[in-house]
Amino acid sequence: AAIAFSMMLWINFVLSRVVFGTRAGARVLLGALLGIVGILVLFAPQIETVSFSDSVFFGSMLALLGALMASCGNMVSQGAQQRALPVMQANAWGMLYGAILTAIIAFLQGHPFTFDATFTYIASLGYLAVFGSVVAFGAYLTLLGRIGAHRAGYATVMFPVVALILSILFEGLALSAAIVLGTALVLTGNLLVLRER
Repeated sequence: AAIAFSMMLWINFVLSRVVFGTRAGARVLLGALLGIVGILVLFAPQIETVSFSDSVFFGSMLALLGALMASCGNMVSQGAQQRALPVMQANAWGMLYGAILTAIIAFLQGHPFTFDATFTYIASLGYLAVFGSVVAFGAYLTLLGRIGAHRAGYATVMFPVVALILSILFEGLALSAAIVLGTALVLTGNLLVLRER
């Protein structure tokens, strides 16, 4: 899933070129390539054991479709910011539309609406709503408006690196040569992408 979603970076390149005429520079392309290679190195042990059964293939295609949809959302956000629409209000409306659509789909599929009134559930829901949605998307979409979707999309390559670092710190994941090399490649790619003028 991490590899499939990191492809959003390349989808952003293509859509930015088609929609806005943005041409990614050589540094950005090289940085993106290093980032993807770094992700492949990080997940090499898991990749070797993957069997492309029907379910794995279907899941991979869904992950790629999710990356495509997220990239389309990046283009919409970049276009909205070029028209001087405020990030937080546009984000709030987008989340409202998404919540309504999700509720309609859940209703049509017969899923019950439930709420667990425990502290753990409410605290995790609050964290996801405030920090995982409002703050995170607000920061990312602001970055997208400032440097463009073709460069801001590199954040998707950084997600697995941050997850691995947290796993090393809190879950006892053993540090390996693949983790060090993959992280170094991703960070080098990040520097190249962000230093592009």
